[in-house]
Amino acid sequence: MAVSDPLFLDKSNPELWRSIVAFSEQLGESYRMAGIDARLAELVNLRVSQINGCSYCLDLHTRHALEAGESMQRIALLGVWEDADLFDERERAALVIAEAATELPCHDERVAALASARMVLSDEEFSVIQWLAISMNAFNRISILSRHPVRPREFKVQAKK
Repeated sequence: MAVSDPLFLDKSNPELWRSIVAFSEQLGESYRMAGIDARLAELVNLRVSQINGCSYCLDLHTRHALEAGESMQRIALLGVWEDADLFDERERAALVIAEAATELPCHDERVAALASARMVLSDEEFSVIQWLAISMNAFNRISILSRHPVRPREFKVQAKK
């Protein structure tokens, strides 16, 4: 094997991979208990993955978002969510958290952004969305560093009748 070949972290350290997957599963239970549905969780996952440029996670979470009932239009416009009137106040608050947790702007900007989200969300929602963004950032880094490949596939988008 050449040194330039990818080293899949999930395969080289399966016990660590299993622990982060277990954390993710526990997080899923937590966000559902906080009233966060899969569609909103996938918007957060997608936005974090867009910012980080993780092709593998973008592919995976686009499929998950579609399965959760998200529209292709909103997925396509997620990168410019602030300019699209397609996202409600709660979704916007979650996206603010996703961006603050991923970009880590300067202290004052971060505090202001998170304060605006906190006015919309309950403490439980606010906390669990931060954990969701933190988790997605970790998965992004694992996939980016491992150079997980994106396999060609066709999206099955149902046309409205």
